[in-house]
Amino acid sequence: MTHHQPRFIFVTGGVVSSLGKGIVAASLGVLLKSQGYTVAIQKFDPYLNLDPGTMSPYQHGEVFVTDDGCETDLDLGHYERFIDESLSRVNNVTSGMIFWDVLNKERNGDYLGNTVQIIPHITNEIKHRITQTLITYPVDFVITEIGGTVGDIESLPFLEAVRQFEFENRGRSVHIHVTLVPYMEPSGEFKTKPTQHSVKDLREIGIHADVIVCRSQYELKREIKEKISLFCDVSAEAVIACLDAESIYDVPMNMENEALDEIVLEKLSMPQRPKNLDLWHSYVKTIHQKNLPVIKIAIVGKYTSLSDAYLSVVESLKHAAAANTAQIQLIWVEAETLQTEDPKFVLSDADGILVPGGFGDRGIEGMIVAAQYARERKIPYLGLCLGMHIAAIEFARNVLHLGNAHSTEFNDATPYPVIDFLPDQRAVRKKGGTMRLGAYPCMIKSGTKLYDAYQTNEASERHRHRYEFNNHYRDAFESNGMIFSGTSPGDTLIEVIELKNHPWFVACQFHPEFKSRPYRAHPLFKDFIGHCLTQMTGAVSDTRTAFDKA
Repeated sequence: MTHHQPRFIFVTGGVVSSLGKGIVAASLGVLLKSQGYTVAIQKFDPYLNLDPGTMSPYQHGEVFVTDDGCETDLDLGHYERFIDESLSRVNNVTSGMIFWDVLNKERNGDYLGNTVQIIPHITNEIKHRITQTLITYPVDFVITEIGGTVGDIESLPFLEAVRQFEFENRGRSVHIHVTLVPYMEPSGEFKTKPTQHSVKDLREIGIHADVIVCRSQYELKREIKEKISLFCDVSAEAVIACLDAESIYDVPMNMENEALDEIVLEKLSMPQRPKNLDLWHSYVKTIHQKNLPVIKIAIVGKYTSLSDAYLSVVESLKHAAAANTAQIQLIWVEAETLQTEDPKFVLSDADGILVPGGFGDRGIEGMIVAAQYARERKIPYLGLCLGMHIAAIEFARNVLHLGNAHSTEFNDATPYPVIDFLPDQRAVRKKGGTMRLGAYPCMIKSGTKLYDAYQTNEASERHRHRYEFNNHYRDAFESNGMIFSGTSPGDTLIEVIELKNHPWFVACQFHPEFKSRPYRAHPLFKDFIGHCLTQMTGAVSDTRTAFDKA
């Protein structure tokens, strides 16, 4: 039951970026939800882009997409997977959004001729975004993560807004500061000075940390916590150790052991309730089981040097492996290598092949080689968005013998555009937020592998693309062994393709990875890994051996 007065939890970071503020925030959300409280989490990013939709994955990792079609920071993926809630555009706020809204109000005369300033106009807009989540999610707790680190120039308006908000909501807000306590190997000691300086910077802004979460490589002794407590005006119990973990899914358990949720509830005068973490404990126990079968999945993409570019895909594979009581070993394959190297050597160890989403023509021919290898050798294949386009192009070229078949995204002069613009995309010139974005229904045909996975005739899945399968080639594909097992309502857009004479070859236009959960693996990923496991332990391996000998 939702408390009549919501509480607000702010999470900031100091010393260095990438300390895991999002995982700490999401872990606290897990612990609060386990007590029956309702939780919303939001991310405030200080960069000036309206959203990360036009950024290279090398900048911020993958772009996560919500049901309502907002392109967001990858931390929202962690939030959704941890607290098992579908979030929306109100949960991701950037400086670009704030400035855009304020300047539009100024143009509309909303400020009645006043000079528009950082304080109060920008800070008021930020404070409005903190409470805006309550309109969509009337919850007990709003957890707000501030991106970047204390001391960043671009973060200052957000921190000033947080200072004002905490002052206006005394007794109903708590501040968690995540910092680094490095261990100096040569001297064999922890150093607390970085944490002290970070907290000092926070206090100069006017914010007092109520809880300090210390990221560390090794266990923090009591005297280290007491030293931080003394210098940072925080009780020793509120100095929380957050050690490097084998899996991010261990962090909620580690935070529970450090009593993070109990400290936060006490500071907010909220009652402790009995916890139910059975599902979480069960999942964590499974992923740490030893001697499970190891399934090798080749991810053939163009950003393989940065796994964060495919973060949700990787996590979905882990969820699916646990659901099949197995372990995953990823084989990262830079797509371009398949344009020059024999796929038999690059992909020979793979029990399954996955081609994820992406944009641009680099590595496309290598991905087509991977799809052909999977089709001809009967290796389970899962194509996601671009991975479906690749499967269609490969099929057109090598089964239908349309030698120059392509997508107009990569070759607008192709004589066989099996993948083409969405009809309403031709006039679009702006890049950001103009694709087919968010959740759309998919109608599932009975008697297909897709139906076997979902066990229902309709599903809702999230999209992020502006190119589709060209229906002009539909009859030719179907008459040569391609099944269109998922379509949009009205049968107008192709959502999923699969091969008739293949153990498991499925490719979808949408991004199922955005809806997978630790203890509720997405049906497509679960079925994909299940068939990889079956073939790995079954007689199908003999087929591949014979193929290699041929």
